[in-house]
Amino acid sequence: MNTILIGYDLNSPGQVYDSLTEVIKELGPWWHRLDSTWLVKTELSCAGVRDGLKAHLDSGDELLAIDVTSRSWAGTGFDSYDWLKNNL
Repeated sequence: MNTILIGYDLNSPGQVYDSLTEVIKELGPWWHRLDSTWLVKTELSCAGVRDGLKAHLDSGDELLAIDVTSRSWAGTGFDSYDWLKNNL
């Protein structure tokens, strides 16, 4: 089982993102105490989490999934990945 940290910025005002939170909750046991940050226990990889959630985002939204039990990560929607590539 992986523990994946999921963080996102939802940049489309007025959009309803209820389906995003429901899909996150279905990934497995979860912790959610910060507005756009979740920890989830799942069999999925970071890329699998990203791919499963991407359909529930708008094109201008950003999402980051980091396996906090390893050095694996996957993201979408950012202008630059240099810091992540060099430090994770």
